[in-house]
Amino acid sequence: MEAMEPHTEVLEPPMDVLEPHMEVLEPHMEVLEPHDESSTGERLVLKPRVHHLKKTPPTEKHIRLPEHKRHVPEAPQYEFTTRPAEMEKLGWVSPTYHQSRSVTLDPRAIAENRCVAFMSDAPEVEAYRILRTKIMHRIREKGGNTLMVTSALAGEGKTLTAINLALTFAKEFSQTVLLVDCDLRRQKIHDYLKFDSDRGVCDYLLDDCPVSELMVWPGIEKLTLISGGRTISDSSELLGSPRMKELVADLKNRYPDRLVIFDVPPVLATADALAFTPLVDTILVTVREGETAVDDINRALGMLPPDKILGLVLNRTRRPMNSYYPPQKK
Repeated sequence: MEAMEPHTEVLEPPMDVLEPHMEVLEPHMEVLEPHDESSTGERLVLKPRVHHLKKTPPTEKHIRLPEHKRHVPEAPQYEFTTRPAEMEKLGWVSPTYHQSRSVTLDPRAIAENRCVAFMSDAPEVEAYRILRTKIMHRIREKGGNTLMVTSALAGEGKTLTAINLALTFAKEFSQTVLLVDCDLRRQKIHDYLKFDSDRGVCDYLLDDCPVSELMVWPGIEKLTLISGGRTISDSSELLGSPRMKELVADLKNRYPDRLVIFDVPPVLATADALAFTPLVDTILVTVREGETAVDDINRALGMLPPDKILGLVLNRTRRPMNSYYPPQKK
C-alpha cells in the first residue's frame, strides 16, 4: 500500500453529519488506510435524504472509514441563524452590504442541496464549527487570509465544502467571509444557493466589470458571494493571468481581516487549480469516502505546494459524533 504524502497533516473533527457527510483526517492515521473492497464489493454513495449502496470494482482501493464508525443521524430542523440586533449594538456594519446586490435565500431549498451549515441546532453545525476552528488555527500559523478549496477529481464535494465553510465562518463573531466561485467552466455556487446568476469572475476578467458589481449579499450577516455570469472553456489562462492576480490582491487586501474562500476546479481534471495556486495563501483538498483512490490523492497532493496545504476533508462519511450532553431520561 502506498502511503499518503507525509507533508500533509489533516484535521479530524469528531462528527456525525447528515449531508454532506464530512470529516478531516490525518493521513498517517488508521482511518486513511485504503480499504480493499473485494470482500464486500460495497461503497457508500449518498444522495439528498436517501442513502444507497453501490458496487465498486474489487481491485480499486479507496478511502473508507471502519464500519463501527458509521452512523446516519436524524434529519434536523432548518432555519437561518442571524444576529442583526447583536451586530448593530456593537456598531458593526458590513463593508459590502450597501455596495452589493441583495438576494433572498430559501433555507429549506438550499438545505435540500446539502448547504446545511446555516442551521441553528444540528449535528452538521457543530462538525463544521470544529473544522472552522482547526482551519482558523492553521491559517493563523501560516499567515494570510485566502483559502483555495479544491479536490483531486470532480464529484468529491469541493463546492459544498466551500459553501458550508463560508456559512460557518460567517457565524464567527469577529470574522467576515467572501466566497468566490472560480470554477469558471461550471460555476455552481449560485445554483446550490438557489439565486439567479448575474455577474461573476469572467465578467471582471473579460469585460472590465467593477468588483463592486460582482458582489452579492445573500442576507446572511458577514457573508458576501461572487458567483455566476458567463462560463468559459479556456479558464486556466484566465485564472493565471495578471488580471486575475489583481483581483485576488484586491479581494485579499481590501479588508485584511476578511477570509476569502475560492472554489477552484479539481487538480487532476484541468490545469486551472495549478494556475491559481500561486495566488492564494492556503489550500484545502476534499476527498470522498469510498470513491477517491489513494493514488489519485497522492497525485493531486504531489502537484500542489506542500507548504500551502492545510489538510484533507473527507466528505460523505457516516461517522458518529459524540454528544457533549447525555440524552434526557423520560
